[in-house]
Order: sequence, then C-alpha cells, then structure tokens
Amino acid sequence: MPGRISHLAYIHPRAELGEDVEIGPYCYIGPNVRVGARTKLHNNVTLLENVILGEDNEIFPGAVIGGPPQDISYRGEQTWVVIGNNNIIRECVTINRGTEKEEGVTRIGDHNFLMACSHVAHDCQLGSHIILTNGVLLGGHVHVEDYAVISGGVGIHHFARVGKYSFVGGLSAVRHDVPPFMLVEGHPARPRCVNTVALKRHNFPAETIECLAEAHRLLYRTRVGLANAREILRAKGRLIPEVQYLLDFVEYQQQGRHGRGREAIRRAA
Repeated sequence: MPGRISHLAYIHPRAELGEDVEIGPYCYIGPNVRVGARTKLHNNVTLLENVILGEDNEIFPGAVIGGPPQDISYRGEQTWVVIGNNNIIRECVTINRGTEKEEGVTRIGDHNFLMACSHVAHDCQLGSHIILTNGVLLGGHVHVEDYAVISGGVGIHHFARVGKYSFVGGLSAVRHDVPPFMLVEGHPARPRCVNTVALKRHNFPAETIECLAEAHRLLYRTRVGLANAREILRAKGRLIPEVQYLLDFVEYQQQGRHGRGREAIRRAA
C-alpha cells in the first residue's frame, strides 16, 4: 500500500503510486503519472501529466515535471518524461515532456543529482550519475552522457552532446559538443585539459589518464587533425579504448554543423 500521503495533496484518479511513497502537502499528481516505490515528494511538487518516475527518488519543493515542451511547433501530442531510480531533484527544477521530433520522450537515468533551478528541456536524454549544478539550462534535444558534471549557471545549446566523465566550468556558454573525459569552460566553452580529478576519483589508471592527455595535446594544442592524431596515438600504442571513444566522439562531432554532431538529426527532422 502507498505510504504517507498528505490529505492536502491532489492525486488524479489515473495516477499510480508505488509502495511506501511519501507525498507532501500541496503536491499535484496529474493523469498518466506513475510514482515508483519509496519515492518521496516534498511539499509543492507538481507532476503534471505523462510522467513515469522510478523508485527511491526524492523531489524537493517547487519542482515541476511533465510540463508541455516549450516548442512553438508542439500541438498537444502525447509525449512523456521517463525518470529512473535514485535521483535527487532539488527545488524548482523543471523537466519538460518530449516532442515527436525524436522519440517523444525526455529521459533521465539513475543516480543523478539535479540541483536547484536547473532546467531539462524537451527531448533531452540524460544518462546516469550526472550532476547538474544550480541554474544549469539544457536546451532541447541535448544528450548528456554518464558521470558528466555541469557547473552552475551553464547554458547548453540545443542538439549539443556532453560526453561522459566531462566537466563544464561555471557560467560557460556551451555551443559545441563537449568531448568525453575533458574539462571545458569559457565563452564559448573550449576543452582546456583532461578532467583528471574525476578520472582519478573513479579509479582510472594513471596510464589511461596519460593517454588521454596525449590525445588532448594532439587534438587541442598542436592541432594535428583527427586523422593524424589517430595515427600518432596508434604508433605510440596509446589508442586504448578510452582514447578511441574520444576520437570517435570528435569524428561524430565534425559530421554535424557548428561543432554539434547532432545537428545532422535536427536537419533531417
């Protein structure tokens, strides 16, 4: 049976609540909303409609999830927000439903931390173990890979992609794809160095970090070009899986426009 539910909360008849959920006062749970087991909604949380929320999540006051996409071409299609397990969503976060331009789903994985006043726009796809710090703004169709950290006040252009284990410095303007394993910052944000702190924290071997540093030097310091960098790294025995992933990411990035590989999808839509 459901857990503690305030008599001051509104639960739509077509909403589903899992075992041991906690719903605080003045929450609004709309139609076609499913709240997973042991999830806690503090007061004044709004789940508007078409939201699937997994287990063991905690959502703080003022968050609004499942609002219609802020896209002038949206015409009321049935689209969704799907959120996994063990996420923390802090005060006044907004997460909008998807559009039919892609899968019709805005998706967030597991073990993410979305800090106060961050915004996840329509059709964004977030992996797991991601941190969005206060005031981060993700434009529509942004993809964020696992273990990325995006610092406060960062704005990310729609259709951009943020690679895994990357770090975006505070107040940066992200107009291009963010390469995996890199620290980027600036206006516009540029790769500055390898995200060494995160890689060490997640027990990447020193040799792996050295190989990524060499790849960074070739790509972003000496600028030998992608093909030449690949051959140099192969010749030195440094084309390890992490470096290969970085090079493939950069190759895909260059297939798009304005430094965003996913712009090709936008043009085809």
